[in-house]
Amino acid sequence: MYNIDFGKSGIQVPTIAVGCMRISDMSEKEVSAFVNTALSFGANFFDHADIYGGGKSEEVFGKAIKSLNREDLIIQTKCGIRKGMFDFSYDHIVNSVDGSLKRLGIEYLDVLLLHRPDALMEPEEVAKTFDYLKSSGKVRHFGVSNQNPYQMQLLQNAMDMPLCANQLQFGVMHTPMIQSGINVNMYNESGVNRDGGVLDFCRLNKITIQPWSPMQYGFFKGCFIDNEKFPELNEALQRIGDKYGVSKTTMAFAWILRHPAKMQPVTGTTNLTRLSDCLKASDIQITREEWYEIYRAAGNILP
Repeated sequence: MYNIDFGKSGIQVPTIAVGCMRISDMSEKEVSAFVNTALSFGANFFDHADIYGGGKSEEVFGKAIKSLNREDLIIQTKCGIRKGMFDFSYDHIVNSVDGSLKRLGIEYLDVLLLHRPDALMEPEEVAKTFDYLKSSGKVRHFGVSNQNPYQMQLLQNAMDMPLCANQLQFGVMHTPMIQSGINVNMYNESGVNRDGGVLDFCRLNKITIQPWSPMQYGFFKGCFIDNEKFPELNEALQRIGDKYGVSKTTMAFAWILRHPAKMQPVTGTTNLTRLSDCLKASDIQITREEWYEIYRAAGNILP
C-alpha cells in the first residue's frame, strides 16, 4: 500500500480508505478480523459516519480497536445528517463529534467531514466550530462530502485551516466527474456539467477526493461486479484482470487509482476476501489504453 498526500494537511494517508458503514451488525471478533485484515495491507485509514448503523458501527469498531495503538490508526468520521434535515450548526457538530468520540472510545478524530451540504450553512459558524474542535484537540483535520466547488469555496473563505478532502460518489459506473470534461461543449447527456467542475477544482486546490461506493451503479442500486446487466464491463475487467493476475474487484479499484488526481477510494465491503481484493489494487498500474477500454466497456461513448 503506498501513501498519498492528504490535501494540504501535511500528513500522508494510504491510497485506499477502509469504509465501516456496514460493520454495525458484526461481532467485536469479526470487526477485529476486519481491521487486522486491512492493517495487514498497510490500510490504516478507517472511514465512519455518526449515522452508520445508528452509531453502532462506531461503537463496535471502538471495542475492536481497544488493544491497538491509537497512533497507528487514522480515523475519520462524518456528521451533519439528521432525520429529515441537514445540520451544520455549532451545537449539532460539536455534539456529534462528542458522540462519535465516546462510541469510538478515543480522545480525538484525525478527520471530520461534513456529510451532506446544509442549505442553511453559515460559513462563519462552521469555521468557529472547527476552530473550537481543533483547539480543544478533538479533531485534527477537516473536510466535506458531496459538495461542489462554490460550496467549498464559500466555507474555505471563512476558515483559517484547509479543507483536506471531499468525499464524492465515483467509480467506473458513476463517472459524471470526468464525463463532462471529456465531452466539453457537446450537445449530449455526457456533456452536462453536474458538479461545477469539482474534479479539477479539487486538483487545483489540493483537496483529496475520496470516491464513495466505487463498486455501485446508480444511487445504491447494487454492485456491478458479476452483474448480468453489465456483461461488457465484467468481460473487460476479467480479461484485463487476468493479465495482472487479479480479480475484477481489484481492477475496478485500480481503474480509479490510475487517474492522476490521486484519489483515495473508500471500500464498502465487510467480506474479508473482497476487502483484500480492493486493497490489492494499490499494487496495480494499468495502462492508458486499458483505462479507456474499461471506461468504454461501462457504456461511455467518446466524442
